Amino acid sequence: MLIVRGARVVVTGAAELAGGEVVCSDDGLVTTTAPAGADLLDATGCVVTPGLVNAHHHLLQTAFRTLPGTRGVPMAQWLPAMAAAYAAVGVDDELAHAAASAGLAEALLCGVTTVADHHLSWPAALPDGGVGIARATATAARELGARLAFVRGSARDDPQDAAASADAIAAALVPHGGVTDDGALQVAVGPAGVHSDAPETFALLAEVAARHGLRRRTQANEQVDVLIAEERYGRRPLELLDEWGWLAPDVTLAHLCAVTPVEVARLAATGVTATHAPGCDLPMGWGVAPAAALSDAGVPVGLGTSGGGSNDAGHLLADARLALQVAPLAGRPVSAREVLGWATRGSADGLGRADLGRLTVGARADLVCWDVTGVADAAVADPVAGLLWASPGRRPRHVVVGGRVVVRDGVLQTVPEDDVVARLTGLLGRRR
Repeated sequence: MLIVRGARVVVTGAAELAGGEVVCSDDGLVTTTAPAGADLLDATGCVVTPGLVNAHHHLLQTAFRTLPGTRGVPMAQWLPAMAAAYAAVGVDDELAHAAASAGLAEALLCGVTTVADHHLSWPAALPDGGVGIARATATAARELGARLAFVRGSARDDPQDAAASADAIAAALVPHGGVTDDGALQVAVGPAGVHSDAPETFALLAEVAARHGLRRRTQANEQVDVLIAEERYGRRPLELLDEWGWLAPDVTLAHLCAVTPVEVARLAATGVTATHAPGCDLPMGWGVAPAAALSDAGVPVGLGTSGGGSNDAGHLLADARLALQVAPLAGRPVSAREVLGWATRGSADGLGRADLGRLTVGARADLVCWDVTGVADAAVADPVAGLLWASPGRRPRHVVVGGRVVVRDGVLQTVPEDDVVARLTGLLGRRR
């Protein structure tokens, strides 16, 4: 039992409670019962929010940040440059574990408690169906105390092989429904997009999803996606996804750059959810999603960082600030509270996880204590809005996942940060 007490404000997702507290039960849920003898976590001077949910990451790319020739280039140039880097190092269980450990440690230290990892890079031979890579990534999350949604992706993989791998991963890692009982691990499926995967891949992965009760995810409307869809099929990506049965309530679409008003209406009518990734798309020049227009149309919007190959940081709050700043250029201004909602319950809803992204009774006790007493927050009239507007690069004081303190006073409590760094840098030093 843990009680988080002394906060200046608690943002539950349904209300803002001045001077509120959060009670975490022994089974890791938010509750109202606070017995004597419970552990106390001091949140004095903090704004407490739900744990942030990064709805779109590529954790493997944590091992490939700031590579020469991969910044500010067209996607048609970026994709082969990244593929060459993966091939040079070699994608296997060991790299998956080391890269995921670094990416998830960074996430926790930035207030992100759940990460959706769209894993797209697989070695040519998968004797175990890719279970080892998926398990290595899940092990990293368990060790660090983060929640993980592992997305068995595909990028030009053989359709039958991709489906067999997804089948094996789901059967090995999660029960039917795609989520472990403690909510710590989820499995989903997702082709990279219509630019890389054939209709057969989409169809077979949809069958796997139906068989195991998994969510589906893909990427749409980035630069290459639009160009190849028009060249290869003579249509726009969303037209193809609709024809292939991938505009549906169990599907989340990442990126959605430059969608038209007609396409926004189509998305709203189908019940899909969206993930905005401005920290990837904007600096790379690949486009910008009209996130406010999607939200206004009734499309649930989440927020993601995408991977280290295009966004060198996994700092979701920093990308929330960028989303706030760019919104007027993509439609209308948005409020800090609206974007904070995207980074919490909006992202969680895209995972089909009503137990995440809010601090209401029965939800998972995942929360972040943001210290707002420093000079960067001096004279901030609205401390909740100040979380995004003030202090770029802000890091939390404490992070709690399932009622367990995983970051205390800015220090990772589960695995020494130096060990995480040494493991990844050592591996890369041996292989490059």
